[in-house]
Amino acid sequence: MNRVLGPTKIAMLVTDVGFLLYWAIAFARLIPPEFAYKDYTNPILSDWNFSFVALDLAASATGLASLCRTSGGRTLMTVSLTLTSTAGLQAIAFWALRGDFSLTWWLPNLFLLLFPIPALIALTCQPAGETAR
Repeated sequence: MNRVLGPTKIAMLVTDVGFLLYWAIAFARLIPPEFAYKDYTNPILSDWNFSFVALDLAASATGLASLCRTSGGRTLMTVSLTLTSTAGLQAIAFWALRGDFSLTWWLPNLFLLLFPIPALIALTCQPAGETAR
């Protein structure tokens, strides 16, 4: 299980800090229009983007807490990885429904969707008799 969780913890740290940086930049309106996807001056796309704030911040908070704790860390990690994967799935579903297949949005969101899965399997499918840490 540690072979899965070691790389996952690194990915979590990068992702959780990335979430915090992204939202700080987004709230400060520092993303230049030429780097924003499509047209974030469109209120619907802007609202869609900001609808992820609570989900991303909850994933980040539980993920960073899981990396700093031993007691309850496994549960926090499971919650964080589930929220992160959900955020990726939600974004992929949105762009798929719109028929929009830009790699600049699909690749990072596929990463968010997929990187937690091996660790979630390892965390939830522990051998019989092994206690949760």
